[in-house]
Amino acid sequence: MVTIATPSMTMPTNKLPLPNKSTQFKQAAAVLDYADRVRIMPATELSAEVARLALMTEPLEQLELSLALVQLRQLPALIRAQDTVAMGLGNNAESAQALHPLARLLAARYTEQRRTEDQLELQQQQVRDLQRRLDQTTERLEALVAIERSLGSRPPPVQNKPRSNQLQP
Repeated sequence: MVTIATPSMTMPTNKLPLPNKSTQFKQAAAVLDYADRVRIMPATELSAEVARLALMTEPLEQLELSLALVQLRQLPALIRAQDTVAMGLGNNAESAQALHPLARLLAARYTEQRRTEDQLELQQQQVRDLQRRLDQTTERLEALVAIERSLGSRPPPVQNKPRSNQLQP
């Protein structure tokens, strides 16, 4: 008789205990639902929401704070959102670990968004520099045109007739 070993019998599992999948999915769904709500909030309501969430310490509320901060569309708020997500990833409580996959996703998105905004700021600075140089070049060109016009409007210089050194008979 031949026995077949199944992988579970021959290989030990070295997996870390995962959070309760049901809790993890419920929390992730709550964060995604919140992301939809905060995305359409008016600016004044959004600022009030950020102020409210800033006082909260639960991992779920910290992710919600990061989502609200990003909606402010300001670089300092994006940096604060990155820090908030990093704090959530550093939290090893069971309730925080259930949100770590979503927090890693948000951290990656925020990093990419920050990189894009940094590139945009660099490009805007380059455009401003080019515009400034273009304005300077235009001013110089206009000055040269003005000089050329002033030279063209002067009467031609009087030409002296050459003197003849010969005696006339």
